[in-house]
Amino acid sequence: MPFIQVNILQGRPPEKKERLIEEVTWKVSEILECPQETIRVMINEMPPEHWGIAGESVKKRREKEEQ
Repeated sequence: MPFIQVNILQGRPPEKKERLIEEVTWKVSEILECPQETIRVMINEMPPEHWGIAGESVKKRREKEEQ
């Protein structure tokens, strides 16, 4: 049973996450040649202050961009 975890920043609308689950499931099923019913997808949403790039949080980077 494939189990796929996707880490994303918080803030995307529910319909985008539904589409992501649907399309990831379809693609994994196609590549691994397994039934979609056996595939599990978990979306982990992170607040921007918990995600770092090049030594600083996304929250801090966004605040800099707004200035």
